[in-house]
Amino acid sequence: MTAFVPEPGSRFFFKQRAQISHNANIPFLVEEALRHQEGRLAAEGPLVVETGVHTGRSPKDKFIVRDRVSEENVWWGAINQPMSPDAFTQLEDDFLAHVTELDRVYIQDLHGGSQPEHRIGVRVVTELAWHSLFARTMLVRPSPGDMASFAPDYTIIALPSFRADPARHGCRSGTVIAVDFNRKTVLIGGTAYAGEIKKAVFSILNYELPPTGVMPMHCSANIGPKGDTAIFFGLSGTGKTTLSADPGRTLIGDDEHGWSDTAVFNFEGGCYAKVIGLSAEAEPEIFATTRRFGTVPENVMMDPDTRTLDLDDATLAENTRAAYPIGFIPNASRDNIGPVPRNIIMLTADAFGVLPPIARLTPAQAMYHFLSGYTAKVAGTEVGVTEPEATFSTCFGAPFMPRHPSVYGNLLKERIARGHVTCWLVNTGWTGGAYGTGSRMPIKVTRALLNAALSGDLTAAEYRRDPFFGFEVPISALGVDIALLDPRSTWSDPEAYDAAARKLVDLFTGNFAQFEEFVDAGVRQAAPSGRAYA
Repeated sequence: MTAFVPEPGSRFFFKQRAQISHNANIPFLVEEALRHQEGRLAAEGPLVVETGVHTGRSPKDKFIVRDRVSEENVWWGAINQPMSPDAFTQLEDDFLAHVTELDRVYIQDLHGGSQPEHRIGVRVVTELAWHSLFARTMLVRPSPGDMASFAPDYTIIALPSFRADPARHGCRSGTVIAVDFNRKTVLIGGTAYAGEIKKAVFSILNYELPPTGVMPMHCSANIGPKGDTAIFFGLSGTGKTTLSADPGRTLIGDDEHGWSDTAVFNFEGGCYAKVIGLSAEAEPEIFATTRRFGTVPENVMMDPDTRTLDLDDATLAENTRAAYPIGFIPNASRDNIGPVPRNIIMLTADAFGVLPPIARLTPAQAMYHFLSGYTAKVAGTEVGVTEPEATFSTCFGAPFMPRHPSVYGNLLKERIARGHVTCWLVNTGWTGGAYGTGSRMPIKVTRALLNAALSGDLTAAEYRRDPFFGFEVPISALGVDIALLDPRSTWSDPEAYDAAARKLVDLFTGNFAQFEEFVDAGVRQAAPSGRAYA
């Protein structure tokens, strides 16, 4: 830790008595968090914290400043909500006034992006020690040489104790996440959910990188023994983190990456894994991180006497998570960088039990499914969800994509064509019926099919064309029950399967209508058809 003195002309002015910690290390920040009762130490060392009311992101409280520059570059709508420059100015003034009243301030200077020519400098200012620890864990720490000349491109200020005033600040509630791409500032107030910090950096990179030709991606990535990189797109709950943490492959990262002309590179230096129901048997590498000093489990229940974690207890939240340095995964890449990919896997957890466990996509189909970003919620995961519910999140990360989806879709299409990349759709959801009737796809089956795809064993397989979605499905695969490869055959009532498939096709078609004018005829023709088995 070094003493921090604001630069001349800085907007930061602190109380005379304020403790300012600049680039503090993990042990210091853990001690600070314990000293100020921000968290508790679990057996074997993790710092267990609670995020209060907000146990996940607050997308309805996120705003982007609408000015002359952003007006033409941001895809405005329900996700990218506008805030006026004047409202942001007032909000920023009130944020800085609030900072000056704090007794403690923590500042981290970090990078977003592991490839030097495509990274940004980020200064993260927090009022909580564990938020500073989270930022230091999740972003990329500059080398000593880089730190000597560090200059932030963006500043993020996270103040859970700040309460926004909708009338004064042009927002919706006391919680606010406001991004100004012109002033290069992000303000996060009224929420202690640390994921807002990392997703703010992701949103920045999703805005800054496309004009440079770099494809930003909400994905995990790993490298095989022969130097073959694989990218895993997928929304929460589809297995993106689990499947990329393969002991037989080197992990590049679990959540956010860029695809440049020369590499796939991690935006982060840590992982933020969902840990509800985590087991040592199914996910040994990730499970082991929950037993280490330096890991920060959020909203995880702990036995008060033994201080052991109960990863099955969702009392505080279904969305329990743990942040840990990527180096805690034994086979993680040292530089968080790998070659350009040979395979792209799009993960979905289909709760309707319609999609096969794996399918091969044409480039046009890959763009269609990338823009669709499909998965499904199941009953009990959210208030009001009583049966399977389709979720479409454009580019598998709509809340973090400031630009129009076609920008990211066209970048992906170009890079697939240039690199002759093979694309796969993998269903980690239900088989034998919808959620409540069928069963979850066994993870051993998913891993076996992925291994066959990534090793090239499926290249010579015999395929059938799915009558509803048009993609190619292998008829057999070594070590996999052939019945699972044909989801219709796993249903006791084939006609019920057909009805469910037609319903899902209609959902895809209705969602994709918003993109039809932005894609070419080939992508439009890659749409599924509801005429099968009619």
